[in-house]
Amino acid sequence: METAVKRLAILATVGMFLVLIMGSTVTDTGSGEGCGRSWPLCHGEFLPEYAVETAIEYSHRAVTAVEGILIVAVGIGTLALHRRRRDVKALVGLMVGSLLLQAGMGASAVMYPQDSTILALHFGISLICFASTFLVLRLLYQGRQERERGVQTAVQTPSGYRWLAWGTLLFAITVAYFGAYMRHSGNELACSTWPSCNGAVVPDLTGPEGVAFAHRLAAMVCGFMVAGLTLWSARLGPAGRSLYLVNLASLGLVIVQSISGAAVVIDDLSLWSTLTHAGLMALLFICLADGCYQLVPKTRSAPTRHHVPQGATLTTR
Repeated sequence: METAVKRLAILATVGMFLVLIMGSTVTDTGSGEGCGRSWPLCHGEFLPEYAVETAIEYSHRAVTAVEGILIVAVGIGTLALHRRRRDVKALVGLMVGSLLLQAGMGASAVMYPQDSTILALHFGISLICFASTFLVLRLLYQGRQERERGVQTAVQTPSGYRWLAWGTLLFAITVAYFGAYMRHSGNELACSTWPSCNGAVVPDLTGPEGVAFAHRLAAMVCGFMVAGLTLWSARLGPAGRSLYLVNLASLGLVIVQSISGAAVVIDDLSLWSTLTHAGLMALLFICLADGCYQLVPKTRSAPTRHHVPQGATLTTR
């Protein structure tokens, strides 16, 4: 059973990344209404007539449906294998709950027109679902000794480091929200030059220009926070090696992410640049989430004790 659950977890993690990329493709190609206001069918049909926008939107729905089945199966299997671990219960609940929430928001966006501020939340929830699915996969593939040792312990770090790690994770999802909001509102080129914004170091901070500049500024601050985590974890010694490695990966992704952000502007929103930008954001988020998860104590739930009436005896066979 454990082998089967591991394989399903691999498929679910890859599938969730695919859902993220396909969702970005729907947005970037303007295919959100490829099936009209019909859900879960497309134009009221199970097999609609072919059109590019219809194919993009309907294939996204199909992959999401399959991914939902995979995640539920992985959740049930993981709970069966590690039902006494509280962190497992929390991860599975987050994984399944965020999937249902993003599916519900997707359906609502199709049937009822949504404001850009609400539509942008969809990407953030997808990031949370992807990260929790990845962490379940990581847990399943831990060695037995490592898994048992991690039941009671977490990587020991100063409280300041823990605050910075969790703050960086939350700040990263804020940066992602700004980017998604710009895309849904059609203002992703409000700053049409890079690294300056329309030729100005500090542009007009009101309207679309202000939002675009805030996104760039927030991304830069996030990069410095990741750099701080990397340098701090390097000083933790052998005990913090796993944190250092994941932070180093995050720092590399931040650098490549900034390059892809420049490409989005310079290449005038080409599909490859916008999808690369979204994909790198997803990978950065799971690295930051992994770094935070390493700081969480892993404990088992107390075993259930059966009440034995006074004077009674237990017999065994």
